[in-house]
Amino acid sequence: MTTPAALPATPLGSDGIRVGIQGLGCMGMSEFYGPTDRAESRATLDRALELGVTLFDTADIYGSGDNEEFLADFVRANREQITLATKFAIVRKPDDIHYRGIDNSPGYIRGAVDASLRRLGIDTIDLYYMHRRDPAVPIEETVGVMAELVRAGKVRALGLSEVTGDELRAAHAVHPIAAVQSEWSLFSRDVERTAVPAAAELGVTFVPYSPLGRGFLTGSFARADDLNDTDFRRHMPRFTGTNAAHNIALLAPVHAIAEDRGITPAQVALAWVHSRAQEHGLPVVPIPGTRKRSRLAENVAAATVGLTSAELGRLEPIAEQVAGPRYADMSFTSAGRE
Repeated sequence: MTTPAALPATPLGSDGIRVGIQGLGCMGMSEFYGPTDRAESRATLDRALELGVTLFDTADIYGSGDNEEFLADFVRANREQITLATKFAIVRKPDDIHYRGIDNSPGYIRGAVDASLRRLGIDTIDLYYMHRRDPAVPIEETVGVMAELVRAGKVRALGLSEVTGDELRAAHAVHPIAAVQSEWSLFSRDVERTAVPAAAELGVTFVPYSPLGRGFLTGSFARADDLNDTDFRRHMPRFTGTNAAHNIALLAPVHAIAEDRGITPAQVALAWVHSRAQEHGLPVVPIPGTRKRSRLAENVAAATVGLTSAELGRLEPIAEQVAGPRYADMSFTSAGRE
């Protein structure tokens, strides 16, 4: 495994914000991936900052606010060094753990930002995302309300998640969009159809979530049954049944390149995501999530691993062969709106 060096920085849209070229997804520090060690998670946050990670990503849905509260002390202690991103739009019900709704209404947005600010204990959110799009609400209306938050000083820059290229263009015409966050990895390249070209055209930074295929690309598990009973990946189509058996076989070139280079499969997968910046001509800041310092160091080291054109060619066919959709319910993504 290569050793981590301090990360170089890159622009986050055109708002004057610069961040390390790799961020940290903090969702798993509160839920979704089974039991967590809060002390180790906090140590991971501190180590990330030492290594040049400055973009820390959360959302109001993660732990139903718990993740924002968990990050609050860390953010306040390092406020000048951190670019804090959080999100609104996904709604849960306390009496139904499986329920997910989407709310892009003006009243909801105004209440959500105030609630996030209270939980985080800060005055301004650096990057505020619309977590998911409700097609019943014009995106111009949603971004118009988000722009009000910028003028009020509650938010510094705006982001969108899981949108199409046309939706991004419509939003950007209302107020500059700094970042688009969507799943992008060797297993998930849907965004390259319209969202990535639009982001490159508009000068918008792309922030890939799940760049390690939710851990599957690292080889840390081979099927859903390998996971803890509380791990939400047990219900994701790509990791169950015959899909899992098919998809694990697709990783052969990832493992072969890793062995040839003396690096890990995770580093190969992340290096591929970083290579998209040059391939598509836009800043790319992946946010792999981890709760452990050892994994963090591995991930950060991958940010400066360059893959050869021959290696990239070996990885190119993988995505089109993947079995199963990203989610059981793809209505929560841009699928069908392309």
